[in-house]
Amino acid sequence: MTIDSPKDDSNKSESPKKWTGNLHLGAKADLNVVLSQLTKAFNTSPYFSHNAMQMRVVNDEIEGYIEMQPFLIGNVAFQILHGGVAATLLDSIGGIVAMGELYKKAEPEQLADTLKKVSRLATVDMRVDYLAPGRGQYFIAKAETLRMGRKGCTMRMTMVNDEGKAIATAIASYAY
Repeated sequence: MTIDSPKDDSNKSESPKKWTGNLHLGAKADLNVVLSQLTKAFNTSPYFSHNAMQMRVVNDEIEGYIEMQPFLIGNVAFQILHGGVAATLLDSIGGIVAMGELYKKAEPEQLADTLKKVSRLATVDMRVDYLAPGRGQYFIAKAETLRMGRKGCTMRMTMVNDEGKAIATAIASYAY
């Protein structure tokens, strides 16, 4: 039996980084690459795959997308999207857009600190308001930044159906 020897640590900086877009410390991050890599990371999540959720970049912004599926129905009598699915999509879009905002604001000399913040980002609190029954062929969630601070941020998220009708909205605080 052959055992592979440990890899030389000198090549660590050259190893591909799957979700950071191969960012190089000391260089300004290419925002399009960063947004693309963030969406790829979220889309490979087993939970997202299980629930058929997607993050995608549209017009230089990240949006969450989910098609109505029979296994996402919460109210069988009325064929309405489960509220937990809406809350998950809203929380996720808030977090990923917050990550993108951190990269947008980062100067090259702050990139190492920004990488740490992004990797630690976590939801602290979220309030969801369900505005209408979750009817539709698909749903799109978007987020906007209300406040970016040194240790956390506040985001507002909205989910609409295929007719553009607001289904749910949320405000969340994220720590990093």
